[in-house]
Amino acid sequence: MTVAFWCVLIAILLPYLCNGLAKFSGGDFGMRHNHDPRAYLESVEGFARRAHAAQLNSFEVTPAFAAGVIIAHIANVAELVTIDVLAVLFITSRLLYIICYLADWAILRSLVWFVGFALIASFFFVSI
Repeated sequence: MTVAFWCVLIAILLPYLCNGLAKFSGGDFGMRHNHDPRAYLESVEGFARRAHAAQLNSFEVTPAFAAGVIIAHIANVAELVTIDVLAVLFITSRLLYIICYLADWAILRSLVWFVGFALIASFFFVSI
């Protein structure tokens, strides 16, 4: 299995990290809220709300990243290391994105999001 495929697994898991931060950072998530966690997460504020938003964005971007990695592999990109480096850079951008979201650094978060988007597009460009 390639490094890029491992990065896909990491990307799949990142939203759940954000979910845990969202649920448990407020300190009042318990069995009472576990009956309707979506309603609970929509009601949180501050750090927990930003963690929830980072979770949602992570779920949104993961399919595009996975598709890019798979397409680059199918296209037999000459240098496998290129795919691996792009994948590691993407995961790094996602971690930075989550940190920026949690810290409420909106402008930097948007810039990091754009870098991640460009990295996803790069998988398609190297496959040409």
